[in-house]
Amino acid sequence: MKNLTHRETEILRLIFEEISTIEIARRLNISKRTVDSHRRSILKKSETSNLLGLYKYALKNNLVELSNVNEK
Repeated sequence: MKNLTHRETEILRLIFEEISTIEIARRLNISKRTVDSHRRSILKKSETSNLLGLYKYALKNNLVELSNVNEK
């Protein structure tokens, strides 16, 4: 399992907060396509294929905390 870059970790945290791809792009001043590219890289590095697996990976590796989850 490869380490995530700083930017990938930042995007992972925003994904975990249920922020849309378009909103992530706006917040980070990057294109939607770049966010999609980072998302694919994150999935590959985490050896997961879906968001549930990504959440498990993020929690297991202390990249996010449950207290960061937005209540809707």
